[in-house]
Amino acid sequence: MRWFFGGLAALVILLGLYLGSALVSLGGLADAVRNGDGAAVIARTDVKSLTQSLADQIVAAYLDRIGQTREVRATERMLVRAAGLGLADAMIAKMMTPDNLTKLLKTGKLQGVQDLPPIAGLPQLGDIDTRNVLATLNRFRFVEPVEFAVRISDTTEDDAYSEIRLHFAGSGWKLAGLVLPNRVARELAATLPAK
Repeated sequence: MRWFFGGLAALVILLGLYLGSALVSLGGLADAVRNGDGAAVIARTDVKSLTQSLADQIVAAYLDRIGQTREVRATERMLVRAAGLGLADAMIAKMMTPDNLTKLLKTGKLQGVQDLPPIAGLPQLGDIDTRNVLATLNRFRFVEPVEFAVRISDTTEDDAYSEIRLHFAGSGWKLAGLVLPNRVARELAATLPAK
């Protein structure tokens, strides 16, 4: 019986450390955003994964847009996805500078960047009170053992819903994804050339 309670206690401690490390990482990222510290934000970001996350959403919104006027076949979808990812990557590269990414996460908008459409209406990561542990945990969603989603929008409505993804990468949790509100993804996709 002692083995059972000892094992249960160990499991609770491990779970606390697991969730606690994700909360601490989220708090560090939110503090860096609030302070406008671009270098600290980039240090807490898996830029390659974040870029892929944004590109996938923009290309999906683009395919939805062209699919409204005509049928998009599977081979065309594959070609558009490959070409669209290149175009979206060029757009996203301008978003991934330390200053621009920090500004986007801090203010929810990014304007005045050359060759990048204005972005507005994104929830602000810095608005999350990470010191309120229960409220913050209420925003967490388990994705897989090494990934959590954290809702940053106040609503779960499709057009306004947004979340970040924290992925455990060797030495700690890093920002690895940003789910854009559908409206923002559509606006970014609208800047890609129509076929």
